[in-house]
Amino acid sequence: MHLRLSMLVSLLLLAFTTACTQAPPPDTHDADVQSLKDAEAAWAKVMAAKDFEKTVSYYADDASVLMPNAPAINGKDAIRAAFKPVFDDPNFAMTFQGSRIEVAKSGDLGYTQGAYTMTTTDPKTKKPVTDKGKYLTAYKKQADGTWKAVADMTSSDAPLPVPGKK
Repeated sequence: MHLRLSMLVSLLLLAFTTACTQAPPPDTHDADVQSLKDAEAAWAKVMAAKDFEKTVSYYADDASVLMPNAPAINGKDAIRAAFKPVFDDPNFAMTFQGSRIEVAKSGDLGYTQGAYTMTTTDPKTKKPVTDKGKYLTAYKKQADGTWKAVADMTSSDAPLPVPGKK
């Protein structure tokens, strides 16, 4: 009887130990970083080609865009409405490239940081004007494995206007 009890306890301990020492999930960090890098590079090509709907498709439905001197733009429909006049500008051109790309260990969130150059028409002079700056974009991996921007913020390198000077 004592032997059976000892064997039962030993088997239970073995089963418990085996269950608690399962192999960790595979490390996909490097693949996730590469996937996000590739997604952003594809987005930059689409934007450079001025493909409006494809550009907007890189945003999640509940994304926010934060631009200098403007209120937050929340939701894909609002982003589409705000960006349409910019894409309709005949002088519009934009390039951007990430210089830092990070993905959380969980593999479901990431961000990119980089530089952009954008040309648009100055509403006063009607001449092309080019702005350079930096950006930070937060991404969330979707159920299908694609990355969608959930927050996109730009910051111009142009000097701030001095109060009282025109």
